[in-house]
Amino acid sequence: MSQSKHPTLRPETDVLTRGFDPSLSVGSARPAVFRSSTYVFSSPEAAERAFDIMGGRAQRRPEENVDLVYSRFNHPNAQILEDQIVPLEPGATAAAVFNSGMAAIMTALLAVLEPGDSIIYTVPIYGGTQTLIQSFLQPFGIHGIPVTAGDTRGIDQAIQSAQKLRVILIESPANPTIVMTDIRRACEAAANLHPAHNGAGAGERPLVMIDNTFLGPAFQHPLSLGADVSLYSATKYLGGFSDIIGGVALARDSSLMNRIRSKRSLFGNIMQPDECWILDTRLPTVGLRMNRQSKNAQRVAEKLNGHPKIKRLYYPTLFEDAEQIRIYKEQCDYPGGLLSIDLHGGKRAAFDFLRSLKLARNAVSLGGAETLACHPRSTTHSAWTPEDLDEAGIGEGLVRISFGIEDWRDLLADFEAALESI
Repeated sequence: MSQSKHPTLRPETDVLTRGFDPSLSVGSARPAVFRSSTYVFSSPEAAERAFDIMGGRAQRRPEENVDLVYSRFNHPNAQILEDQIVPLEPGATAAAVFNSGMAAIMTALLAVLEPGDSIIYTVPIYGGTQTLIQSFLQPFGIHGIPVTAGDTRGIDQAIQSAQKLRVILIESPANPTIVMTDIRRACEAAANLHPAHNGAGAGERPLVMIDNTFLGPAFQHPLSLGADVSLYSATKYLGGFSDIIGGVALARDSSLMNRIRSKRSLFGNIMQPDECWILDTRLPTVGLRMNRQSKNAQRVAEKLNGHPKIKRLYYPTLFEDAEQIRIYKEQCDYPGGLLSIDLHGGKRAAFDFLRSLKLARNAVSLGGAETLACHPRSTTHSAWTPEDLDEAGIGEGLVRISFGIEDWRDLLADFEAALESI
């Protein structure tokens, strides 16, 4: 696929001008959908070269066009999407797309982790990610070390004390409590850790991977802060319309991305052509949608703050903790479209609130054009033990709200009416 001829273009322009050559699509102004499973080689030598690069036995040269092989490994729509999403993530040099966000997380982790390694992860974190670590990776001999999100000193101490530390996985803001973790500080601690200190391989340091789904790519830029990999559920803000499932991994180091792609080829969890095509059409509007969603959330959050039915409200512009305020101001451009409220009255109040909503919809997921609300303790995090939920601050009365692009005044009226129904 072609690259932008103007490397200094701003992301909003670059995302529309790179990664696609109309001459390869019969002059089409936008990419077509390529549903072929296999591809004809231009020569036997080109086939050999393609397999050597795909197998990690050779490195692709700059500007080299490599023949496609088979759609489990790569296909035109994946290549176009991967090229076009890179400029949206400052600091990225390469991307890989997957058929779900969990596939992106799992594949990135399994590309680098081995039995005996350790992984530090912040909690709370998406329920599926925690289940992956606790129920899948740990039985294979990979030691999971949970650290409370936002606990800067605790993360420093965990990095210093962990044995064979290979990955630091941070979700910031945390799901669903919106607690933020200092990404730059974690990256600096990982970079300063001597490999011999914790038994890691010679010349290796722990990799920092960030689940950037909640604020990226518009409002938070982990790779610019020193992280190695930025991970997304593309189902959310990137897709934006609650109609596709997908995942993305972006990296600063193209050789690390080659390792991730190699595992993707093995697992066969590449995003399919139709979903790639749909997601590619959504990229130019990510910033527009996220800005509207963030403004909606902030306006409603500040109006609801102090409501007598709400015990606590979680939103970045309303943080009271000095450390959280510092992290937000240093790390984020805008507060984002997610708000959580903890209601007086616990589970019954939360359920009454959800069943009374007229505009917002009671559904899991987030980042869509429509406003969604859910009860994490009984849905997205229901596999956790009551003790883990309590420790993470995911109470019986907690409701997570993902704002859409409706008029904020209509949403505010909907939430106020639902609160009165409790």
